[in-house]
Amino acid sequence: MHSPAPDPFWGPQTSYLNFCEEDYVLTKYVAEFVNTFSSFVFIIYGLYGLRKLHGNRQATVSRSIPYFGLMGVGVCSAGYHMTLKYHTQMSDELSMHLLTTPLLYRLLTFKASPQRTRLIGSILLVEFAVVMVVHMVMDEFLLHAVTFGLGVYLIATRALKIIPMQISNPSIRKNVRNIALFGCFCFVFGYMVWLIDEWACSQLTNIRHSVGVPLAFLFELHGWWHIFTAIGGYVAVAVVDFITSGEVNNDPTDNLAWPLPLAARFLGAAADSKKGN
Repeated sequence: MHSPAPDPFWGPQTSYLNFCEEDYVLTKYVAEFVNTFSSFVFIIYGLYGLRKLHGNRQATVSRSIPYFGLMGVGVCSAGYHMTLKYHTQMSDELSMHLLTTPLLYRLLTFKASPQRTRLIGSILLVEFAVVMVVHMVMDEFLLHAVTFGLGVYLIATRALKIIPMQISNPSIRKNVRNIALFGCFCFVFGYMVWLIDEWACSQLTNIRHSVGVPLAFLFELHGWWHIFTAIGGYVAVAVVDFITSGEVNNDPTDNLAWPLPLAARFLGAAADSKKGN
């Protein structure tokens, strides 16, 4: 770890949020190095999902859009942490809604009538437009945070409700439910890590200075928030795609990206062990 670059390539910070990672300490071209490159995990999961869809000849527009949304979060997050500019911060925060809105649309319109589908689509479109305009014009953060959090909550609860209704095979139902619960855990754990990064920044900075590179990277907790949120986001996209596609007779577990097959087996074994006791 060394002093920040005296002449950062992107100029002074104009974003109104900055995180615990020290700026421009590794290169003048990247403001927050770990936060930038940990954002690529979103892109990797999105590409994996699209590759699987294309490999199975299932890459329709409606099924592909959420994976592009996942990749968009990674691109916008990396751009924000690389530059610390106001416009890249706006793109980062609004990209979250570009991920949750298509998922909400698929879940809320699943098996709905054409009239209800159009109504929900119109409501979600208006909601997204209002959040975008208010957030960008008024620099209002609370509306963005509340609507995103509410969107994540609705996706989780609605998906968990549809799983037992849509999947008749008990083994497949158990695996998909375990994967969905693991995704919820990743979101919650990632948020806890995010809070610790905010509340204990000075202590974490001292630890990073003490241990030096590369161990210091392990204590960049906002980067871990990116990783766990990317896993949770991928779980949300994959589970919603599975339960709304009508192809629920084949167990999707082994076709999902790491660590989901491992998590499903571990949670299944833990549940069986608990029943045995």
